[in-house]
Amino acid sequence: MVASLTLSGITLSRNGTTILDRVDLTVHRDERWLVLGANGSGKTSLVRIAALYEHPSQGTVSVLGETLGGTDVRSLRRRVGYVSASFANEIRGTLSAHDVVMTARNAALEPWWHQYDDTDRARARQCLDTMGVGHLSERAFSSLSSGEQQRVLLARSIVNDPEVVLLDEPGARLDLGGREQLASALGEMTTKRDGAPLVLVTHHVDEIPRGMTHVMFLVRGRAMSSGTIDDEFTADNLSECFGVKLRLERRENGRFSAWSAS
Repeated sequence: MVASLTLSGITLSRNGTTILDRVDLTVHRDERWLVLGANGSGKTSLVRIAALYEHPSQGTVSVLGETLGGTDVRSLRRRVGYVSASFANEIRGTLSAHDVVMTARNAALEPWWHQYDDTDRARARQCLDTMGVGHLSERAFSSLSSGEQQRVLLARSIVNDPEVVLLDEPGARLDLGGREQLASALGEMTTKRDGAPLVLVTHHVDEIPRGMTHVMFLVRGRAMSSGTIDDEFTADNLSECFGVKLRLERRENGRFSAWSAS
């Protein structure tokens, strides 16, 4: 079976600093991967490479059977749902929530770059409804709360029925209420039957949604450990990853909590 995403021997260096050091990650069709690590561990760089927005210094990137360097990334990006913590800053604030979502049909940021039809407009409204923000369709993106903006971006990430979804710290700009709303929305994505394989990058244990199947811990650009949630997502691994003794609990609703053991 061809993997949806394969990163092999990924190394990324900038100005003499190694950001990622020989990282391997393979995501299959029925998997939802969690990538955990402290600030500066290389999480964002890894997902940007997976999303085809960055080239590694060394290693091979294969997305949906196509290899970076031997394919048209503009076309391939339309098959990948991608949300990053910084992406909201790239969107023109006066753009409506509807247009923010619709322009993803062509992996674009402005509606005048391409032609759109009634089918495209209807699909954008459908995705906004799915994420619970259909009533905000005509509102300017900048007028929305951080939580509402993130739901709009999640709607954008699914508009093309992506074959793989990559989420880079989607809760980074949210308060507690917004993060709970986000975790609920993500839970709907990660537990959906026949949903797309997904990679979620975070350092907040409490925003991990239900339905995640695998985890990778990144420490200073290296994969400390990786495997199934049941085997690898332990208090010991979490403590080693973040450099502090932690306790970990999996609650009845499938969510997690972590706190200092001291």
